[in-house]
Amino acid sequence: MVLGAGVVGVTTAWYLAKAGHEVVVVDRQPGAGLETSFANGGQISPCHAEPWANPSTPLKALRWMGVEDAPLVFRWRRWDPPLWAWSTRFLLNCPAGRARVNTDRTLRVAIYSRGCLQALRRETGIEYDQKTLGILHVYRDPHEFGHAVAAADLMGKFGLRRQVKTPDEAVAIEPALAAVHSQLAGAIFTPDDESGDAHKFTRKLAALCAERGVTFHYGTRIHGFEWSAGRIGAISTDRGRLRADAYVLALGSWSPQMARQVGLELPIYPAKGYSATLPVAEGAEAPCVSITDDEHKMVYSRLGDRLRCAGTAELAGWNDAMTRIRAEALVAHAKALFPRAGDFAEAELWAGLRPVTPDSVPILGPTRIDNLFLNTGHGTLGWTMSCGSGKVLADLISGRPADIDMTGLGLERFASLRIA
Repeated sequence: MVLGAGVVGVTTAWYLAKAGHEVVVVDRQPGAGLETSFANGGQISPCHAEPWANPSTPLKALRWMGVEDAPLVFRWRRWDPPLWAWSTRFLLNCPAGRARVNTDRTLRVAIYSRGCLQALRRETGIEYDQKTLGILHVYRDPHEFGHAVAAADLMGKFGLRRQVKTPDEAVAIEPALAAVHSQLAGAIFTPDDESGDAHKFTRKLAALCAERGVTFHYGTRIHGFEWSAGRIGAISTDRGRLRADAYVLALGSWSPQMARQVGLELPIYPAKGYSATLPVAEGAEAPCVSITDDEHKMVYSRLGDRLRCAGTAELAGWNDAMTRIRAEALVAHAKALFPRAGDFAEAELWAGLRPVTPDSVPILGPTRIDNLFLNTGHGTLGWTMSCGSGKVLADLISGRPADIDMTGLGLERFASLRIA
């Protein structure tokens, strides 16, 4: 039984069904991919493997305090113990040595997952407005560009192909950047990365799962686990009890509340992200290559006749209400970078919660509850890591060794960073 029908839950169901298991998926929404997977940035981006927790982030966060439309906002409240505990662990992961370890772990999953997605696409012929043109990171600040070049060199040592580009070369790769050519300090291109509509992918893959016999219980609110003697016997829902032999927790930002019922503390905190989706008319100068603007922590992905503009992070608890000024700032940044990309007045705005761990590495694998497995905490890279994470979980549940080294990917890694 997979708890959660986002892109992570549905890919898990797909690989479990392929392995021969009888699979049930439970989700409170009326369909697949209707929360965090609904309108994300659209990138399959191992190139974003540098963790949020790195030596430069604390100073940036201090500089952004009080700036309502800053790329990263902490909503500090006196009675928010999860945020204080998460932030302490986050700071412990900021030293360069920890950031290097976490980059390696994230890339291990992300590169593997990209390959799994490509294999799934070849096998099924699934279409989701995908583009395989790479991802181009652009920089205006020479200092930030220098930091990015160093990070690209580190990622290259871990197996990710990244290419440093001049402003002229960046515009040659994506001509829609011509309007800001004079502002660019440089760019970094990851030619093997991709983009596509995560919601469309999730919905179509759920349909393929159903064809394989997977049962989906949509519109079903999960109340909790029934467990004893270190084993889960069933889940209780507003539609009655549901039983299985094994359970996969893939509820994104809501995973900690469920895990706490069986004595597991998941260091996951929701980071609210925003997106705007523009209609792109014929003749508009919208990018085709997926773009990352690291200065404003924004990404751009062409999805057919739409342009998805997404980014920023707001740590404000389990609240997905849209802060208007942040949504409007996102549209303003998009218009400044691509002034003739589309109809900005018709932008569809969205906000959703992304489940972030203090080290930016997902939590994958078994727990001390012998029939409970975790596939959660992917942060901003849920779409990127979904196929690989699902394949890994299916292998572990099936009693097969995973294709990648699982060291440092489980919940046990936080034992040495326990916060009271």
